Amino acid sequence: MQDNATEVTAAGIARLAGVGRAAVSNWRRRHADFPKPVGGTGTSPAFALTEVEEWLRKQGKLAEVPLRERVRQQLAGHPEGPVTGLLHAGCVLLLLHARPTVWLEVSAGSDERLARLLPAHLEQVLGARFGALRAPAVRVPEPAALRASAPLLRGTVDLAAELGARQTFEFLLGRHLDANPRQYTLTPAGLADLMAELAGPARTVLDPACGTGALLRALGRAPEQSLYGQDAAPELAALAALRLALHTRALVRAAAGDSLRADAHESLRADVVLCHPPFNERNWGHEELAYDPRWEYGLPARTESELAWVQHALARLKDGGSAVLLMPPAAASRRSGRRIRADLLRRGALRAVVALPAGAAPPHGVPLHLWVLRRPDRAPAQPRVLLVDTGAAAAEGRGGPDWQAVREAVLDAWHEFDRTGGVEERPGVSRALPVVDLLDDDVDLAPARHLPPPAPAGGTARLARVRERLDETLRLTAELAPPAADLAPLPAADHARRPLTTVGELARGGALMLRTGGTGGPHPRVLTDHDVLSGEAPSGTLPEAGEEPVLLEAGDVVVPVLGGGPAARVVDEATAGAALGRNLTLLRPDPAALDPWFLAGFLRGSANHRRASSYASTSARLDVRRLQLPRLPLEQQRGYGRRFRELARFEEELRLAGRLGAQLVRGIHDGLTEGSLLPE
Repeated sequence: MQDNATEVTAAGIARLAGVGRAAVSNWRRRHADFPKPVGGTGTSPAFALTEVEEWLRKQGKLAEVPLRERVRQQLAGHPEGPVTGLLHAGCVLLLLHARPTVWLEVSAGSDERLARLLPAHLEQVLGARFGALRAPAVRVPEPAALRASAPLLRGTVDLAAELGARQTFEFLLGRHLDANPRQYTLTPAGLADLMAELAGPARTVLDPACGTGALLRALGRAPEQSLYGQDAAPELAALAALRLALHTRALVRAAAGDSLRADAHESLRADVVLCHPPFNERNWGHEELAYDPRWEYGLPARTESELAWVQHALARLKDGGSAVLLMPPAAASRRSGRRIRADLLRRGALRAVVALPAGAAPPHGVPLHLWVLRRPDRAPAQPRVLLVDTGAAAAEGRGGPDWQAVREAVLDAWHEFDRTGGVEERPGVSRALPVVDLLDDDVDLAPARHLPPPAPAGGTARLARVRERLDETLRLTAELAPPAADLAPLPAADHARRPLTTVGELARGGALMLRTGGTGGPHPRVLTDHDVLSGEAPSGTLPEAGEEPVLLEAGDVVVPVLGGGPAARVVDEATAGAALGRNLTLLRPDPAALDPWFLAGFLRGSANHRRASSYASTSARLDVRRLQLPRLPLEQQRGYGRRFRELARFEEELRLAGRLGAQLVRGIHDGLTEGSLLPE
């Protein structure tokens, strides 16, 4: 028997019923039996989830709440907050994973009995899995706390029967992180994989600022592996511990606390340290840690918290062990850190500096660096450092970098350098530089300042090809431009009499199907809202979530719902098979009732877009169901569709002309400044 402890907002009700928030407001006004608010505020009331579900079923607006959505709502509405609910769910999933019969025993009966019996069993499982630490990341919940989580725990176990324990935790964690993007600084999966590969295989690994465990999770499994983590945020350390325990059989030792001030792994000497430390901290412990033995390469200045993390990582390595840290680019050149950088170079501790493309990790506008270090086990005879710049792999617009190109450039250079101590020089990309060449007054380690400039790609021959292609594109654009004489206006009276329908009515009548994006497990090709607005190929990714993504089919119409202005895209064969990204709505028309180009064309109307949009103080959101289009026979639709298709091709050629023109201008600028072109 479960008590109702979960509340849901109007937005949550809209998601349950597959409608817009305006529909929920209408239901509240029109139906006297609509559930009354049980919490929230006057402007954002909260309702009891079970009462809402019952009302929706009685009204025929909901056959059954999907289990994933039910559990997600229970997590979001947990009385003690979603993080507490997520930690309790993770503990029970770990118990279910280790001792499934125990759960069957303790879950039989009331929620009070469940909360009373569960802690003793959790203590045994958590103790065996995480060991004893002074500040353990995961603590056994008290019965009173578990009592409020009982409905969530039962739903979580039901979901685990469908997805598995690990996938269920990843789903819930992913939904929580997606709902709170500003609270957490995450390490993208592509970057975590690259850092793990640079570090190499290891049995004992430490992440002293582990966050949600992305770096430790990216490691390849090794026999008798031990994973150590610590984070200043207790909830993150606990989430990382549970995630790793469900993901691997390795020994997991995670602790809560500031690694610089209160190191829980002081006696550890690891094979590898991976770290994405907090950047630009001023209050990192400069005064109280002034005489700490970790500062083997010099006491970091107050403004050099990153160099404190570098030396902490080296201090926790065994001789010959490797560390890979994500660093802000300023750490490579600030004058306040030049003495420490010089000593790291002289003693052979700093092996490589890799400049990543902008957008590789937050803050996305800054091209961050990777530092690859090794605790010296002997003095290097002729110390050299590898410098790599992958800035050319940055994606245009808001898409992430080309991780495949980044990995190839970095790993090819690193493996050769690690094996031979040198690397074949690639102008603008990689170079092994003698340390003595860097030991000047600045000790500037920024790769771009020491790499020879790349030769203009293809030289003048490539610029000539770009020019030819631009000429052809401009010619085609002129041919595709709609002649003014063909733009015959519809008489105003006929326009006013044209019967209209809405996307919502068409969906209810079965003429099209609506789906929203952003859900599903990892997928190599994800169409983002930026891709739709810019006309580009799918460039995004989806986090692991334990469910199937929405896959696109040729003829689908995709509409961005968050800002960006009027836009709609008809999916072609090249885009088909990609997953639908966040902030997108998919409309799949019945070809016997709707022409997709007709549909997409009318959805892009500016007045139509304004009528269906709602506005907050800083953003606009589109209610796709309110978009209008005329009721026309299929043959007339196809006439409009042919014209809209021509406009789409014209728009595509205009975009291509813009990109080619930018390439030509950039190539001529580079050729003139680098000496490969003459001004005559």
